[in-house]
Amino acid sequence: MSALPEFLTFAIVGALAQLVDGALGMAYGVTSAGLLLGLGMPPVMASASVHYAETFTCGASGLSHLAAGNVRRRLFLALAIPGVIGALVGVWLAVHLPAPWMRVALTPYLLGMGLFLLLRGARRPGERAEPPRGTPLLGAAAGFVDAIGGGGWSALTATTLLARGLQPRVVIGSVHLAKCAVSIAASTGFLAGIGAGHMTAVLGLIAGGILAAPFGAFFVRRIPARAATVLAGLAVLALGINNAVRVLH
Repeated sequence: MSALPEFLTFAIVGALAQLVDGALGMAYGVTSAGLLLGLGMPPVMASASVHYAETFTCGASGLSHLAAGNVRRRLFLALAIPGVIGALVGVWLAVHLPAPWMRVALTPYLLGMGLFLLLRGARRPGERAEPPRGTPLLGAAAGFVDAIGGGGWSALTATTLLARGLQPRVVIGSVHLAKCAVSIAASTGFLAGIGAGHMTAVLGLIAGGILAAPFGAFFVRRIPARAATVLAGLAVLALGINNAVRVLH
């Protein structure tokens, strides 16, 4: 594939992934990393390339959510600071150790949380906006998993916080802005450890993601809270099924 068609392909994937991610709070990293792995890129390089792109796309998305009033400062800080620490530890392990066991460990969590959210979608959505107890530990664990596998930050943080009754738009906005800080930390670590990734893929993902980011922030304010929770549950359940299929093969 020549450079221009390849760039456009990654740009389209980046735009679609960011649109879903901006509206539901998850799936950009998993979708993008899955594509790179499907093209034969080594897992560590795929994770690095996705994080390089997310440094820009999450910044655009996070700022869009901030402007739309979807971010709460305390929740953002409770996720971002420990998330950065967890990501740096995850990068070190991703560079030095194989990590297929992380996919095995994450699969039952995603399946369980997806089903839980689907059941919760039939109930009245949460109204809390303050971070619940244990949020910093959640941020550290999510940052670690995200750096290892190229995705998982939003799947872990957004689903857990939604399940604990926080407002969907507050969760999605705060998670996105925190993800920006985590991506910068992970990118710095990967750059020091393995250098630049697949630059055509990175630039394509960045271009498509930045163009689509404002639309995700707009949609999340228009989607009813229960619908957003159900859609998040379906997305997480799909991620869990995808992980399970990969583990079995």
